[in-house]
Amino acid sequence: MIKIGLTGWGDHPTLYSTATLSRDKLFDYSGHFPIVEVDTSFYAIPSVQNVEKWCIETPSNFQFIVKAYQGITGHLRGDLPFESRNDMMNAFKESVDAFKRAGKLGMVLVQFPPWYDCSSKNIQYIRYIKEQLSDFPIAIEFRNQTWYSDAMKEKTLQFLKENECIHTVCDEPQAGTGSIPLVPIATSDKVLLRIHGRNIHGWRNAGNNSNWREVRFLYDYNEEELQGLARCIDDLQQQCNDVFVLFNNNSGHHAANNAKRLQQILKIEYSGLSPKQLDMFEGDL
Repeated sequence: MIKIGLTGWGDHPTLYSTATLSRDKLFDYSGHFPIVEVDTSFYAIPSVQNVEKWCIETPSNFQFIVKAYQGITGHLRGDLPFESRNDMMNAFKESVDAFKRAGKLGMVLVQFPPWYDCSSKNIQYIRYIKEQLSDFPIAIEFRNQTWYSDAMKEKTLQFLKENECIHTVCDEPQAGTGSIPLVPIATSDKVLLRIHGRNIHGWRNAGNNSNWREVRFLYDYNEEELQGLARCIDDLQQQCNDVFVLFNNNSGHHAANNAKRLQQILKIEYSGLSPKQLDMFEGDL
């Protein structure tokens, strides 16, 4: 099954009814898409109370892709706001387990930073993460090209397969070592395709800008590009049971429209979504 969604649910104005309050955005979002990436969990581990609230607000078949906390992925370079790494891991596992208990955990996304290269030390750390999070499906996303070099590409994919890790396929600008190529290969019964845009200038220069996220992910896919992504998804669907697709190009609010158009190209209609607010009053008009 192909499941399309977006990164986050709080900044997609075309998806909300005019009466939507900030606390209702997840409900409105889940009337359009069956999955969402929880990107806020990268910056702070969600409380169990918040997770339970999100699960209650969404349909029974809705799923969350939970982005691993930045202290786990090395983005904080060891400067952790926890007493120990074990405390950090336990707090994250408790949060993720709340999604799992509700039957709404799609996977945990472990996205490593651009400096996380293909080395023995980093390979061992992935094994450690897999062991720590063994109760959950884990998707690995690299941001360093060395994992897909001619010498290492097949070994990388085999490593993910042997360790039962979901391969995160990325569509992103080809901007040197800190970016990876599109490699449409599944290594388990699920695969994750994250669509970041193709703003090569913003990708290269985002680190020098205080609004780096707005610069990096500012991109609107055209029809030809979306048709190409559809072919990639069709290829992935031949390799595994479930293809999860997440649009992350939302700086200019393009993600929702791109996702909707891709859904049309693939001729996908989802059932079991939340009722759209406007539809709820049609019988009274």
